[in-house]
Amino acid sequence: MFKHILLATDGSAASAHAASVAVDMARTHGARLTALYVVDPYPYLGVGEANPVGFQAYTAAAMEHASQAHAAVAALCEKADPPVKLEVRVAQDVGAAAGIAQTATLQNADLVVVGSHGRTGLARLMLGSVAARVVAESPVPVLIAR
Repeated sequence: MFKHILLATDGSAASAHAASVAVDMARTHGARLTALYVVDPYPYLGVGEANPVGFQAYTAAAMEHASQAHAAVAALCEKADPPVKLEVRVAQDVGAAAGIAQTATLQNADLVVVGSHGRTGLARLMLGSVAARVVAESPVPVLIAR
């Protein structure tokens, strides 16, 4: 049914659960799996003096975090029977929901899997929900793993 699954991962517990679901689905359907980490845009551009050292440190830390998140997904893929082939991607200079939706289009994914932090009430209203924005922006079906 699914030929290419896009997993959005940020290294959180919620995305670890989503990774487990995505790997299992990829194994079951014989689908390709792409793990995507979206680096949030640098928050301090245009504020005061431009500090290239701060930007470089931010980017380096984000790429290290992406590498760790991808390694966790890769470990799940290797443990699957049969192992699931994994491709990793990083999107930069775009918000999380837009980056996920854009990558789904560019990679011709037919399913997006994201984790949900399960916030409700005021916390969800104040913080928003990346998963809800992905559902609204995605050109393909989205599975939210809770």
